[in-house]
Formats: sequence, structure tokens, C-alpha cells
Amino acid sequence: MAVLEGKAAIVTGSARGIGRAAAELLAEHGARVLISDVDTDLAEQVAAEIPGETAVWGGDLTREGAAEALVKAAGEAFGQIDIVVNNAGYTWDGMAHKMGDDQFRAMLEIHTVVPFRLLRAAAPYLREAGKADKEAGREVFRKVVNVTSISGTQGNLGQANYSAAKAGLVGLTKTLAREWGPFKVNVNAVAFGFVETRLTAASDEGGEAFVKDGVEIPLGIPERMRQMAPMIIPLGRPATPEDAAGPIFFLCSPWSNFVHGQVLTASGGQTTGMTT
Repeated sequence: MAVLEGKAAIVTGSARGIGRAAAELLAEHGARVLISDVDTDLAEQVAAEIPGETAVWGGDLTREGAAEALVKAAGEAFGQIDIVVNNAGYTWDGMAHKMGDDQFRAMLEIHTVVPFRLLRAAAPYLREAGKADKEAGREVFRKVVNVTSISGTQGNLGQANYSAAKAGLVGLTKTLAREWGPFKVNVNAVAFGFVETRLTAASDEGGEAFVKDGVEIPLGIPERMRQMAPMIIPLGRPATPEDAAGPIFFLCSPWSNFVHGQVLTASGGQTTGMTT
């Protein structure tokens, strides 16, 4: 059933992992999707592989003016924006007492500042369009889904920067829900735990790296931590990107019209850090 027929979506970081799975699921249900990724060539390849109408924007979203350029591209391609999924990001782990300012700020930029800039730029398509609908007596729901983490809701060893950034994204989610709710813009977040992506692949054998501003940032986690998954996740395994796409789709669908300002935890029951 094409429940998203006539809708247009932006999914950031959608050339791989959770973002790609989410983009594919939205397209499967009728949405036109803009594929956005720092790897332009891969984004174009994915856009060609996903059925339905797609568009592409490639580039580093932390660059000045990038968020505005992305929104402009989506508006020109589709004439509207109904859904924004803020998914783009990476990890740069380290213990707090050894962490430099650049390493800390890098996580704030991609996980908190970029979503803020993108939603600010998309406000005419979301908030202002909703305001016009309200004045005309129409009730049309639009959707924002911010991808956060249980590291941001509970903290996590070695991730002071990432946890702080993802916690900031929760605050942004809840504030925009208050500001944009009257215009029927549902603003929610999904907090994931261990999802099988390149960020959680085994790093022991010289895993993949991400180059940012000339700095090579190793991705992945030690295999011994990966082996702990069945012990720390009650469902017994990490999520697949397809598992992760489901909650995102739900929050983009009509079935979530009265779900607002919420953080949906999708971790297989995993908890981390200190909880009460």
C-alpha cells in the first residue's frame, strides 16, 4: 500500500546503512526521495537502484551553506518537502580526558548543528506550509525524524562527544515539536542501539576509515565488543539496517500522526550507561 504517495522526503546519509534502508522503505511506499551523502558517486548509484522517483545531492553537510543547498535541490526536484530524516553522521570515539576540542566539536557539528541548519532551511516547506494549511482549514501532517542513539539518552563509555551531540539532538527534537506542533509537523526521534553498519564493523584488522578535513578517523569497534552483543541485547543480536528502517518509516507514516515530541528507543532492549 503506497501510504506515502504524493510525499517528498529528504534522507541524509542515505547512500549506505540505516539511511539507505530507510530511503528504500520510504520509496517502496510511494515517497519521492532525495538521496544525500558525502559520497556523491555512491549517492547517485543508490538513487539509480532505488525504484521510484529520486533525486541526489552530494556533499559535506557541515560546510557553510550546504544545508540550504540540499533543501534547494529537494525543492527544485519535487516542488515540496513533506518528510525530513536527519540520519547523516559518524563516530569518533575516545576517552574524555584525552579528547581534543576538534574531536568533541566534530560530533556536535554533524549530529546537532547540521540537523538544526537543515530543519531551519526546510521551515518554509514544513512549518510555513503547515501554517498555510491551518489558515485554510486543512489538516496536513508533515514529518521530521531525527536519528539519535541510546548513547545520547543514557551515555556511553568513550563517547562523550557523540553522546553529548545525540543528547543535543533530543533537545532539538523536543523543542521543535513544541514550536511546530500547531502547524501539524510531527517532530520525533529514534534512539538506536547496536546496528550493523560500517560504524560497528570489526576494527581489529584495520577496518574502514573516514577522512574529514584531512584527518583519518577509524571506524568500527573491537571484535570483543561485537561478541558481547548477545549478552547485552535481550533480543540476542544487533539490528540490521532494515530493522532500523522500520521505526523511521512508522514515524514518517500516517499511523504516527498523534505521536509527537517523542524519542522511540529501538535497541532490542539494550541499555548502556547509567539508568534509573
